[in-house]
Amino acid sequence: MTRVAKPKIYSPAKPLQGFGVDHLRTFLDTKVKLYNQPAFIEKDPVCIPHRFTKKQDIEIAGLFAAILAWGNRTTIINNARKLMFWMDDQPHDFILNHKDTDLKPFVHFAHRTFNATDLLYFISFLQFHYRQHESLEAAFVPGKNYKEETVEQALIHFHNYFFSIEHPERTKKHISTPARGSACKRINMYLRWMVRRDNQGVDFGIWKKINPAQLICPLDVHVARVAERLGLLDNIRSNWANARQLTARLKILNPKDPAVYDYALFGLGMAERF
Repeated sequence: MTRVAKPKIYSPAKPLQGFGVDHLRTFLDTKVKLYNQPAFIEKDPVCIPHRFTKKQDIEIAGLFAAILAWGNRTTIINNARKLMFWMDDQPHDFILNHKDTDLKPFVHFAHRTFNATDLLYFISFLQFHYRQHESLEAAFVPGKNYKEETVEQALIHFHNYFFSIEHPERTKKHISTPARGSACKRINMYLRWMVRRDNQGVDFGIWKKINPAQLICPLDVHVARVAERLGLLDNIRSNWANARQLTARLKILNPKDPAVYDYALFGLGMAERF
């Protein structure tokens, strides 16, 4: 692929002028159109929640797919499918009504460092939550003044709430929080799935309390490397500060939907080795 000259990106506090910003917007919008398509679904972890139509099934399947989303994508998808199979492909019903004997297949599960101890706690938490709430959205945004809250606050609340019942200490590493400086890539990706809505059919847009303009772009080392080459980041560190900086600069290009550029950055890094 032809290398793209590193354009100048202006600070969000400065007026958006110059060829650099326009050139970058055109370039990334083209990549969004290429990757934000139904064909993207099949080989991405988002294919797991796309197996379902019931809102709660989508939420639960999506959460597990997102949490497992590191490493080889084929392995991620296979392991997530295994979990759904063990839940009789009715995750919401299983979470609410399973018996202890139904959990036997789960005790030998492992995906990288996510093991059976973590998995069983996730199931326990989800049962605790869904016995009180209709949607998992309430775990992120519990109050009515959601328009005044930020995604950073939502992520911190989710982390604290997720571990508000008795839990194994080791499981804390699987739910990141901005309070510890993490980029929270997998949870931000999950929020993108649940919140973003367009006509392409990849993201679900089933949650309404968070606005797409509030989303933080998912950031990992691959996205950070592409963003740094494009001038969107000053370095390739994958942390909360850079996730916020990247999103702020993407908002210059698309104030209402900055996370849409996750498709472009991911595709450039993984598919095109940009």
